[in-house]
Amino acid sequence: MSWHKKILKHPKFQAFISWFAAKYIGFVYKTSRWSKHLDSFDRLTQKGESFIVVFWHNRLLMTAFAWNQPQQFHMLISAHNDGRIIADTVAYYGIKTIPGSTSKGGVQAVRSMLKVLQGGNVIGLTPDGPRGPRLVVSEGVIQLAKLSGCPIVPLAYGVQRRCVLNSWDRFVLALPFTRGVMIAGEPYYVPRQDKESLERHRKNLEDSLCAVTDEADRQCGHQEIR
Repeated sequence: MSWHKKILKHPKFQAFISWFAAKYIGFVYKTSRWSKHLDSFDRLTQKGESFIVVFWHNRLLMTAFAWNQPQQFHMLISAHNDGRIIADTVAYYGIKTIPGSTSKGGVQAVRSMLKVLQGGNVIGLTPDGPRGPRLVVSEGVIQLAKLSGCPIVPLAYGVQRRCVLNSWDRFVLALPFTRGVMIAGEPYYVPRQDKESLERHRKNLEDSLCAVTDEADRQCGHQEIR
């Protein structure tokens, strides 16, 4: 293993990256003006429902600040090195994590998520993560909703000042001193007794999440990212 790879995988270096990332997103949030449209979270919480929050992988950065409900928020995160850094970063904001993926045989991850939902809490995940394809919902989130009976809520943020990275997901890096918007869409239910193909639900959710994300960008003066 080369020396730079050893450094990248060193626990102390990863801890520093997580600390720095947490400080950065906190600085962005505190120096910016935010408009939040999260009524669907409030309605579901008032009804005592657990639910599943989905957001594209390229909108991970500021998502922790969309959550202000009493339920504990658990995020599904890849067990790889970059996933561990993300998990340690969001932990600074009280978010717990479940290692695994909805797309790669994560039986244990599904069991853990069902337990969280049955306990009255909330799951957050990126349905196109951890490696894509970009902006394509995996069938796993639909199966989770069907098994649990819990609704899925699409979530997105947009910012005026940003960099769109040349990564597989076209990651949106929010910059400080900006104006931002956070939008939660309407809950999407997958009936447990529904015997139709999951593809229709998968495509409906994909369209809904794209629409919420595009609207957040539009309100910040940007065109859609595809």
